[in-house]
Amino acid sequence: QVQLVESGGGLVQAGESLRLSCAASGRTFNNYNMGWFRQAPGKEREFVAAINWKGRSTSYADSVKGRFTISRDNAENTVYLQMDSLKPEDTAVYYCAADQQPYRVYTSHIKNDYAYWGQGTQVTVSS
Repeated sequence: QVQLVESGGGLVQAGESLRLSCAASGRTFNNYNMGWFRQAPGKEREFVAAINWKGRSTSYADSVKGRFTISRDNAENTVYLQMDSLKPEDTAVYYCAADQQPYRVYTSHIKNDYAYWGQGTQVTVSS
């Protein structure tokens, strides 16, 4: 059983920053790619960012590229999402997810490639 617990969400003004954390337990964290997704009210869950199991390769949605940074600390079994220059359209529930396949050679943007999900953390950006 894999458990993912997100933290760090909150209410900020446009232009400010937040750092989300996702603590993982129950599986060999170091062997799996990790991703962040988000879901706004009335919309489908969408890809935000992903990082490979070594932490050397990352990918981002076009909407957050240059503003968000994903990273991981394998010693602490934690993945982070640094969000800068936040915009009202970034408002959503943010979910951490763990890839179902160990050592995947690419960072997937596809929800179905991720087998485990956290409970989500709310991020609200006011204008």
